[in-house]
Amino acid sequence: MSIGYACLTVGVPETDMRRVTKKNATAEKLNDITRHNLMSLEKMIDYNIENDIHLFRISSDLIPFGSSPVNQLPWQETFREEFGRIGRKITESNMRVSFHPGQYTVLNSPNEETVAKAVEDLRYHNKVMECLGVNDEHKIVLHIGGVYEDKPAASQRFVENFQKLDQAIQRRLIIENDDRLYTIQDVLEIAEKIGIPVIYDNLHHAVNPGPDEGSDAEWIAKANQTWKAGDGKQKIHYSQQALDKRAGAHTSTIYLDTFLDFYDSLPDQDIDIMLEVKDKNLSAVKCINATRPFPAIKYLEKEWMRYKYLVLEHSPERYQHIRSLLKDKTIYPAKAFYHLIEAALDTEVQIGQAINAAQHVWGHLKQQVTEKEAKAFERLLAKYQEGQSSEQAVKKRLLTFAMKYHEPYLLQSLYVYI
Repeated sequence: MSIGYACLTVGVPETDMRRVTKKNATAEKLNDITRHNLMSLEKMIDYNIENDIHLFRISSDLIPFGSSPVNQLPWQETFREEFGRIGRKITESNMRVSFHPGQYTVLNSPNEETVAKAVEDLRYHNKVMECLGVNDEHKIVLHIGGVYEDKPAASQRFVENFQKLDQAIQRRLIIENDDRLYTIQDVLEIAEKIGIPVIYDNLHHAVNPGPDEGSDAEWIAKANQTWKAGDGKQKIHYSQQALDKRAGAHTSTIYLDTFLDFYDSLPDQDIDIMLEVKDKNLSAVKCINATRPFPAIKYLEKEWMRYKYLVLEHSPERYQHIRSLLKDKTIYPAKAFYHLIEAALDTEVQIGQAINAAQHVWGHLKQQVTEKEAKAFERLLAKYQEGQSSEQAVKKRLLTFAMKYHEPYLLQSLYVYI
């Protein structure tokens, strides 16, 4: 089993994805942003390898205007070396990558121009996969689209347009139930006609179950039958409903107990689980650590190094509890460890605690900065204490110093990013 996350990496320097507006999309700008995004992608892949993450969704924004006539550059050739290097890292680490084109890639639209654009977008995504040199187990996930007041006709239009796609795209494409229009039963019926795999999304099903509700385990077992040799392991999407938000809104983190209940109910735990959650890789590492077949305290110690100051600003009491918990090196208290972190981060930050945490972080830097920088930071901290500045301004200044003075411990700390 692999547990992964989508598109962005939280708390890892130099992994941002850049974009450009159409009016500014000069050849030079397009090349610069493509180069930057490929460098960011490679850092994400390196992070994933270091943290035993073997499932990752690449952002569709990787190549600016990649499926549009706006970008006529030969980016496949220009960046052949970068693609090759990243692709080798993916393959050699047994990582599985995917794409998930957005809401405007609609293959079943009655508008021919919309369909033509969707086809070009799928060609772009497949082209990136080919540039990476990855096989057909690395998939492109797509929703069915709209119903246009006639779901049977719209479903049939998806089938017909799928059959016109390049065979290379057909081999990569997989389809997913959504939270409004197409239930898992609808998607399974379409998949049966065209012979491609189905992604089951648990939260989409909870919001849009259709007449035959069924359990997660039952639908996952049915979806499993659509995965054939050459498709790789069955893959599902997993997320949790955010409280007090619209139906289908994702939580900020994956809460471990709820995830483990779901995990224990799986008919086959040797599947790939893509987490859809706001804190991205942080939840992926959490769930991986909680389900490790060969656990070791070093994994929790590495996590604590990243979380400690973030926990301290939210809850000094839980900070001390975690320190005590990790003293015994003969146990692996992953559940207790993450329960304390979850509880801490769900606690509102008080200004006194925030200043205390900032001063702890400042202790790593104050011997390196100039006298002028030290005085400026002390003024900023005083302004924050008086309500004239913000906690984020303080953290931004600390991150600037950590980057300037190459302080690796702080650059790995989640405190300066969240």
